[in-house]
Amino acid sequence: MMEKYEYDKKQERLLTLYTKLIEGEVICKKTEAGYFHVSPRSLQRDIDDLRVFLANRSIKTGSMQQLIYDKKLKGYRLVDIRNLKMTNGELLVLCKILLESRSLTKEEFFPLIEKLLENCSSSENKRDISTLIANEKHHYIEPHHHKKIIDVIWDIGEAVRNQKCVEIEYKKLKNKAIVKRMVKPVGIMFSEYYFYLIAFINDNEKESENQADLFPAIYRIDRIQNFTVLEKHFFLPYKGRFEEGEFRKRVQFMYGGMLQRINFQYSGLSIEAVLDRLPTAQILEVKDGVYTVTAEVFGKGIDMWLKSQGDFIKML
Repeated sequence: MMEKYEYDKKQERLLTLYTKLIEGEVICKKTEAGYFHVSPRSLQRDIDDLRVFLANRSIKTGSMQQLIYDKKLKGYRLVDIRNLKMTNGELLVLCKILLESRSLTKEEFFPLIEKLLENCSSSENKRDISTLIANEKHHYIEPHHHKKIIDVIWDIGEAVRNQKCVEIEYKKLKNKAIVKRMVKPVGIMFSEYYFYLIAFINDNEKESENQADLFPAIYRIDRIQNFTVLEKHFFLPYKGRFEEGEFRKRVQFMYGGMLQRINFQYSGLSIEAVLDRLPTAQILEVKDGVYTVTAEVFGKGIDMWLKSQGDFIKML
C-alpha cells in the first residue's frame, strides 16, 4: 500500500508541476520541494521525468517544448522552440506544387507524396488531403526522359557545396551529340518541369577571351548521361560567388548567355504578370495605360516570352 501511495503522490506532483509550467509559471526547485514535503533531489527527479515526457511528446505531435533553467528567474520554465508538424493547408499546398511541377518519375514522386502526408496530425487529415489530390495524382504525367534524378541532384549538390569540379557527359539538344565537359558547379535550379546544373566551364585557369564565358552555362540534369565528381577543387572568391536567387531573377526559360538590359512598352491588361515574370523589371513611365519597362536579363530566353506577348509588347 505504501508503494502505491508514494506512486500516487509522485503522479500528483508531476501533474501539478506540468500544469504550472503550461500556465507560464516558473518552477523553483527549493520552493516546490518544500510545498510537496520532499527533498530537492526528489523534485529534481520529477523535473527529469518531465523532460523525458516532453521529448517523447515532441516525437508524437511535433510540438517542440523544452524545460530549461532560467538563471535570471532562478527557476525552470517551459519554452516552445518550434512546431515540426505542418498544417493541413501547408501540406496541401506542397502536394499541389509538386504535382504541378511534373518534375519526377512516378517511381520517385509517389513515395515523396506519401512521406509528406505522414506529417498529417491524424489519419483523418491524411485521408482528407489524399482525397483532394487523388484526381491529379491519378492523371499525373511524368517527364518524358523517365529518369530517376533525386540521387543525382544530391551528388551534384554535394559537389557544389564542396566546390569540387565535375566531369560530365552531356547530350546536346540540337544534334543529340554527347560532349564531355569539365565544369565548376555553382548551383542547382528548377524551372519549367526540369532541374538544371549551373556551372562555369573549366578554362584550365586561363583568362577567358570570350565574354560569354564569364557567365555560367546551364545543363539540364536529366541530359547528363554520366558524371564524375573529381577530387580537384576550384575556388570562387566571395565577391564573385554565384547566387541562385539573383541569377533566377534574370534568366528566362533557363537559356544562358550574356547579361543585358532590355527596354520595352507594355499595353496589356496585367502589368503584375510582367513584373512577376521579370523580377528585375522596373516601371519607368505610365502614360495612357501604356507602361515603359526596363529589365536586366541573361541570354536570349527573354525573346521567347517577348514574342508570346504579341502586340502587347513594343521593344524600344
